[in-house]
Amino acid sequence: MPTITCARCGKTQEGFERAPFPGAIGARVLDATCRDCWNAWLKQQTMLINHYGLNVMDPQARQFLTRNMQAFLFKAGDGDAVDTSKQGTISY
Repeated sequence: MPTITCARCGKTQEGFERAPFPGAIGARVLDATCRDCWNAWLKQQTMLINHYGLNVMDPQARQFLTRNMQAFLFKAGDGDAVDTSKQGTISY
């Protein structure tokens, strides 16, 4: 396994053998995300899906999750804070 310096936590840890996500973002995850931070993202993603009642087959929901993944893992852009007053709704 390759050793990487994680963009999120800054620790040098073991990376992935192959990208856990497709495309260019997946390549970035492969190069700059440790397994611990990826697992933390998966928990955050599940929370967002459940909280907002997202249909992951909806392209807008996938775009929402991808934007939040980039903010969470790479501190790029703004992630959406979970607003409990908006449970079950989402604005894209």
